[in-house]
Amino acid sequence: MHPIEAWVSNDLGFSDYRFEVVSDDASYRKYYRLILKDKTYIIMDSSMQIESIYPFIDISVRLLKAKVQIPRRYAQNLHDGYLLLEDLGNTHLLDILNDMSYKLLYMKSIHEILKMQEADTTGLEPYDEEFLMFEMKLMQEWYLEKHLWVRLNDEEQKDLDKVLELIKDEVISQPQGYFVHRDFHSRNIMFAGRGKVSVIDYQDARVGAITYDLASLLKDVYIKFDREKILELVIEFKELKGGLQDISNEQFIRWFDFMSIQRHIKILGIFARLKIRDNKPAYINDIPMTLEYIKETISLYDELKPLEKIINKVAP
Repeated sequence: MHPIEAWVSNDLGFSDYRFEVVSDDASYRKYYRLILKDKTYIIMDSSMQIESIYPFIDISVRLLKAKVQIPRRYAQNLHDGYLLLEDLGNTHLLDILNDMSYKLLYMKSIHEILKMQEADTTGLEPYDEEFLMFEMKLMQEWYLEKHLWVRLNDEEQKDLDKVLELIKDEVISQPQGYFVHRDFHSRNIMFAGRGKVSVIDYQDARVGAITYDLASLLKDVYIKFDREKILELVIEFKELKGGLQDISNEQFIRWFDFMSIQRHIKILGIFARLKIRDNKPAYINDIPMTLEYIKETISLYDELKPLEKIINKVAP
């Protein structure tokens, strides 16, 4: 008997059930749907990385206190790394986003960001300069060198280092100290009927910039809308957030764009690493959209132009 089956049968007391795989995400966690006669649950299997279950529980408590919609937790097995969670169904934000629905659905999601930003951040790791640079350097190591076998010459290396420093400085210059989900995109936002929005995959939260989760949501590498539509939502967030009257819309948009390109540079490295190191090649299919976002942002800011040569070298 599999350890999960033993837990479900012996500890939870369920019988006459079956499992189906829900997802095998980008981490070492796996998710299964536990199907009973009249109810379903989700089992989070962290057995390959048991220590990750503790941040999940910790962040869950913080978000619940901030009234953020997250899956309820019904039972836990800390020894083996299992959690029994509320089943939110199969409808992700990505499944229902379109030109007609995007504004309503994004606004619902933005309201969850606003609530998350009120969550307790005591003891969370900072999204500081060192970590921002570490993330962006994944692009050169995993995407350029290990995935594409591209080596930069001295001039290109200097250009890349200069641009990454610039991006990091711009991110750090904006208001800090906010709860950051880190992966608040259309595959991690669930719609469980009656317009209820629920947030998942939040266990890696840190403390960082005001625009981080907004950038994750509105410049999501799994879907893209016209920039004009997105910027309307960016300004809507700024107005709803409050306390930013002294910040011009142009400045806030600049913060948003530089936060976005930091994420997109990092994502190139992560997607390549998932393929090479973790044998999860599907994420490579999302690299073209990621590059499209990067090119768009470069076209808007002259100081990012040195990065254009490098990007065009690998993705003309």
